[in-house]
Amino acid sequence: MSTLSETPRPPRTGARGAAATRPARTSRGASGADARLRVVLMLEVRHGAQQRFLDAYDQLCHQVAEVPGHISDQLCQSIDNPCQWLITSEWESAAPFLAWVESEEHREMVKPLHGCVNDTRSLRYTVMRETTHGPLGPVTTDGLLTEPRVGDGVVRHALTFTVRPGSEHTVAEILAAYEPPEARVDDSTRLLRTSLFMRGNRVVRAVEVKGDLVAALRHVARQPQVRAVEEAINPYLEVARDLDDPESARDFFLRAALPMAHHRAVSGLRPAGVRRHALLYPVRTGCGAAVATLLERQDELASADRSNPVVAATIFQRDDLVMRMVDSTAPLERHASLALGIAGRRAAAVLGRLVDLGPDGELSDEAGRRRFLARCLMSPVTDRRAAPEDR
Repeated sequence: MSTLSETPRPPRTGARGAAATRPARTSRGASGADARLRVVLMLEVRHGAQQRFLDAYDQLCHQVAEVPGHISDQLCQSIDNPCQWLITSEWESAAPFLAWVESEEHREMVKPLHGCVNDTRSLRYTVMRETTHGPLGPVTTDGLLTEPRVGDGVVRHALTFTVRPGSEHTVAEILAAYEPPEARVDDSTRLLRTSLFMRGNRVVRAVEVKGDLVAALRHVARQPQVRAVEEAINPYLEVARDLDDPESARDFFLRAALPMAHHRAVSGLRPAGVRRHALLYPVRTGCGAAVATLLERQDELASADRSNPVVAATIFQRDDLVMRMVDSTAPLERHASLALGIAGRRAAAVLGRLVDLGPDGELSDEAGRRRFLARCLMSPVTDRRAAPEDR
């Protein structure tokens, strides 16, 4: 397995002892056995075991730092699936790493991790090129995630596109009529749920996948009924596409990608009567990231309120496009503040500065929030879940 620590390195110094500045450079790696080695370890942490995993990592990192030949490593968490982690490590060459990974010492070191992970895959690469900027300084925690996001093993992603004004009703009928694709992708991947909404001429399709998101999207794209629907809506798209042309298809999926920025759900069994809704916020130019961050913080604060009818909330954001998908046990208009993600007066005031409230719009009272909620709500087109035996 990979190494598990990051060792601070002092800044490089010039003739007077100050950190020397130098332009960006590209260094060429050595050849053969003397080249530096980069080890990539991909792993899936078991649901509920994130903290045990981090505790084991923290214990292990000090031990690995003393292994001869070890330079540094990084621990990373997936932004799409919080249960997927990545450890990258750098070694002076392959020889010291291989000597360590095959030793009894290594086997004893990694034992605490065995009960925390479901699967691992190790890849090893020779470093051939490296580009750096400025002096190398000590390792800090600035800009790093200090607390792990707790995941449920489900990858959430959305795609969005616009259709020609006036074609909305026709497009909605097409998108609602097709037969759902086969849920099983392969032995490790399942398509769990597809939720599709429209607001004006914008379409948003959110998917939930257990396993490999890319494999699931490719699987869906190959289904005959899905291909027929995609062909049927092509004449109504504002931006033309040709999914049979690899370059055109790649451009479309890049434009359409709406990544998940945050997900929060009440732990335990879901109560009966939960309905899914989606809100599309009229974000002011340049404020998309701020809106997503505000809603994320509000969701975390609201999670302590056991009377909150919103049992799950997922925020998708790209640039100034922000959609919040909520699962609620009660009609949203009865709880407009919680539905919008602004439980407090201060949060409402902040959101009011980040979005376009429209003529005479305001969020200072519940009536104003209900009006804004109605403006944000998207129309549901379809919401399909895999059968229990396929989940």
